[in-house]
Amino acid sequence: MNTFGRNFRCTTFGESHGPAIGVVIDGCPPGVPLEAKDLQPMMDRRRPGTSALSSPRAESDTVEILSGVFSGLTTGTPVCMLIRNRDAQPGDYDRLKEVFRPGHADYTFLMKYGIRDHRGGGRSSGRETAARVAAGALAMKLLGMRGITVEGRVEEIHGKTIPCDWEEEIRNAAREQDSVGGIVEVIARGCPAGLGDPVFGKLDAAIAAALMGIGAVKGVEIGNGFSSARMKGSEQNDQMGAEGFLSNHAGGILGGISNGNEIVARIAVKPTPSIGKSQQTADIHGTPVSVSVQGRHDPCIVPRIVPVAEAMIALVLIDAFLEQEKYTSYCEEDKTRMQQ
Repeated sequence: MNTFGRNFRCTTFGESHGPAIGVVIDGCPPGVPLEAKDLQPMMDRRRPGTSALSSPRAESDTVEILSGVFSGLTTGTPVCMLIRNRDAQPGDYDRLKEVFRPGHADYTFLMKYGIRDHRGGGRSSGRETAARVAAGALAMKLLGMRGITVEGRVEEIHGKTIPCDWEEEIRNAAREQDSVGGIVEVIARGCPAGLGDPVFGKLDAAIAAALMGIGAVKGVEIGNGFSSARMKGSEQNDQMGAEGFLSNHAGGILGGISNGNEIVARIAVKPTPSIGKSQQTADIHGTPVSVSVQGRHDPCIVPRIVPVAEAMIALVLIDAFLEQEKYTSYCEEDKTRMQQ
């Protein structure tokens, strides 16, 4: 499952401390203006080393477009984008080769495949999300051509909702060789009604799956989400007037189909599992050991996960848009045949 999407299909590849990571996008429409510089602003928001509060790993995350573009326009063939790992330090993980890091996928990967990449987790590393952001940046461009924007923001860090408190929360965690998590909200504006399919193809189900597919995400809600369980129907229902909906408790989706309101989603992001504080674990032989994970890690990944969440929602929406355009085209062709 390294491929995401039905119409706008993205296959990511590469490992955290390998030579490069990247993505191949199959299904991108032809004729879309595209240069590497179009993708870089979103890549810069995710990349490490941009703040004293993030990992000091110095990656430029410069995107190289290897195929699918000619004379500045997409050709309709697969778009391959490469991001080289310029500052990988696999040796930092040599002492963890036989140790399972708490909170990581080390144990589960070994149980599934019988082999694991101990260099920062390989494919399970958050570094993989850079490839998703590259694909998401292209999806954002396609959505923008259709009048849709996707924008995320940090809503909470370690229980604090006031931005001026966030930096201190992160610094305190770093001083204690620990980490903190938080909540991110993403809003898609300009989506028309009609995107998504009922029953097993629901738009909110696709968004939830996409967001839960981000390694650090442990919870997703659409609209009022969990708070709707504590409301009455008269409070939760979005009543309608002459100009449309009077509220947006549903988060822009009803019956699995967009209703024209803003699409609103929130994610719960866990604390970074790599911490310097000593923890109990076991090695591959089942021997109990203590471990403190050294090296370059974020005491809080919440700010850097915002563009990743935006990217995943953008990928879901462009996929749904292309599906709807295909369906509409089929209906028009069918109507024409019936008239003949």
